[in-house]
Amino acid sequence: MTHIHPLKNAALALSILLGCWASANPAEAAETRTLTVAGGCFWCVESDFESVPGVSEVVSGYTGGKVKNPDYKQVTRGGTGHYEAVQIHYDPARVSRDTLLSMFFRSIDPTDAGGQFCDRGSSYRSAIFVSNSAEKAAAEAAKAKAAKQLGQKIVTPILPAATFYEAEAYHQ
Repeated sequence: MTHIHPLKNAALALSILLGCWASANPAEAAETRTLTVAGGCFWCVESDFESVPGVSEVVSGYTGGKVKNPDYKQVTRGGTGHYEAVQIHYDPARVSRDTLLSMFFRSIDPTDAGGQFCDRGSSYRSAIFVSNSAEKAAAEAAKAKAAKQLGQKIVTPILPAATFYEAEAYHQ
């Protein structure tokens, strides 16, 4: 019969106890926050943020309009008031909202009120959607910084968050 040294026995018992404690008290998932922006074609905005460290998901959709559950044809035809938009889900411990807003202003033309690049019309306008005063303040600071860097007036509005409707599966 093999004898286990008392120190090894204690270490084994401690390991078992720690394992039991860890499985009974799983680490809480990191808090995820959401930034909703519109910057023209949602595919373009989506691709700008998908590979950013700290961003877990970017979802294409529609927001800011008056029609419930709009579809792509309705939104791009016009008249619904919706923007093509994305929701950027991110871990604030890995990437800040300020960084994402700065990246957003660098990925669009914030001086163009008629759409973005070759995408023209109301559904392709740029905007930042905010849910509270802290988000509004961050968006205003990013907008002011972009205006200063560009030396031009920024026309991208900061709007109250509205219902976000996920775009059809083939847009994701």
